[in-house]
Amino acid sequence: MAKTLPKVDVVVIGVGWAGGIIASELTKAGLTVVGLERGKERTTEDYYMAHDELRYALRYELMQDLSKETITFRSNEKVRALPMRQYGSFLLGDGLGGAGVHWNGQTFRFLPYDFQIRSMTEQKYGKNKIPAEMSIQDWGITYDELEPYFDKFEKTAGISGEENPLGGKRSNPYPTPPMKMSPAMKMFADAARKLGLHPYMMPSANLSQAYTNPDGVQRAPCQYCGFCERFGCEYGAKADPVVTVIPVAKKTGKFQLRTHSHVRRILYSGDKATGVLYTDVTTGEDIEQPADIVVLTSYVFNNVRLLLMSGIGKPYDPASGTGVIGKNYAYQVQKGNAIGFFENREFNLFAGAGALGVVLDDYNGDNFDHSQLQFIHGGGISLTQTGQRPIQNNTVPEGTPSWGKDFKSQSIKYANRVLKVGGQGACMSYKHHYLDLDPTYKDTFGDPLIRITFDFEEQDRQLAKFLADQCAAIVKEMGADKVQSMKELGPYEITTYQSTHNTGGVIMGASPDSSAVNNYLQMWDMENLFVVGASAFPHNSGYNPTGTVGALAYRAAEGILTYRKKGGMLV
Repeated sequence: MAKTLPKVDVVVIGVGWAGGIIASELTKAGLTVVGLERGKERTTEDYYMAHDELRYALRYELMQDLSKETITFRSNEKVRALPMRQYGSFLLGDGLGGAGVHWNGQTFRFLPYDFQIRSMTEQKYGKNKIPAEMSIQDWGITYDELEPYFDKFEKTAGISGEENPLGGKRSNPYPTPPMKMSPAMKMFADAARKLGLHPYMMPSANLSQAYTNPDGVQRAPCQYCGFCERFGCEYGAKADPVVTVIPVAKKTGKFQLRTHSHVRRILYSGDKATGVLYTDVTTGEDIEQPADIVVLTSYVFNNVRLLLMSGIGKPYDPASGTGVIGKNYAYQVQKGNAIGFFENREFNLFAGAGALGVVLDDYNGDNFDHSQLQFIHGGGISLTQTGQRPIQNNTVPEGTPSWGKDFKSQSIKYANRVLKVGGQGACMSYKHHYLDLDPTYKDTFGDPLIRITFDFEEQDRQLAKFLADQCAAIVKEMGADKVQSMKELGPYEITTYQSTHNTGGVIMGASPDSSAVNNYLQMWDMENLFVVGASAFPHNSGYNPTGTVGALAYRAAEGILTYRKKGGMLV
């Protein structure tokens, strides 16, 4: 029998960016909050003298143990889903801070087009532009409504950047100036301008200078060490929840963090959540934590899985199109890229930072005419200098053997003579792309795993080829002696890393008929349950999701405080 603890105002499930923001904002307002994190606690001291590519980048020390819990995947309903037993397409963070610890720090705002994508596409191009199987929808909120929350997140994180000439309007400039521009980045920017494009410095959570945020949190600037993605930052220069919002919540004395706490179910009576059931993984004890308000702030897959296991909300049925939990899973189109090999020029590619780069949005959103194209939306194109670590960076020209003497000589020759320009394409949602509970495979507790049904569509193939061609034109303008680019996008495969930008499954919208949460991320079916994260995205944009997750979390926190005072549905 589970042990029952005293009731608190709010329980937060998962303490990463979303959970940390919610905890910080609610405790500052005087509410008592318990944060349940299934992994261990972390501090910046954990990463001192730990620039170890093998330990973190290849052995995945910061990631979820796939032998205890994983996902299953299938490309369509006709084939059997199988578990992901080793990391490939994406990485699932584990421990305090979640994916906010091992991210690169690239912090974009989604475009105004994203939030009204269906209505704006139909208005400009007609309803026939959107295939019948494509299930994109407006988000139930506009960019202008969300802009103040973008601004708040950027100030909390100290985002370094400059104005995006093709982005939405800003109420304030970035709180810190852009990072340094390397020679390779300058080549990209100069070439892009010659082609009539609009490059700008990538918005970065790697601080360009010392910064104190509105909560009084002081952080040091980035050292350009090249160990961001898959690593924690010992300087605290990379904004993550552990060095920004979580300390603020702790300082109030109203926040209790419980690590090694694996939430199994959301408890409820009628149409109200009453708390959660979790297992203390250090003792095996089952514990009930009652709360007036429950906030689900874990990773996309976990948000969906916990709702389905708890029987909250109507599961999505792709055959009938009814139900909302699991609907509109989307990923990202990352393979539209080009590589330039330089025979007589070398670059200091060992130095870098996760969000050190130059990007352009001329081919993102609806910033270009799609009338004669067989796809909608687009993607950002960038040259980033994240730091060429030795094990995973052996880029050689096409035709080079994958091992042996020639491979070694070509690897050495081009170690500092190769530049990559990449396109990060948006991913539209489809009726037959969704998440549900696997009927066969279970985790270490005996609970069903989440199952992904997804593959690239003709939309994705057309978009990837288009972006690859634009990338190749820029690389050629940069003066590369050899240019390679993607020729064709094949089927989606889960074994090769692409991005950790999974979205959807608990999507937001203007109606309970087509969405699970409203624009405060309050569940339509359960007014005191809020579900915060990229699970709310009805599709995925041509950007990294964290900036938009942060903005939505601040809006959700505001909604929770309003609900605490007045009750009822906020929308």
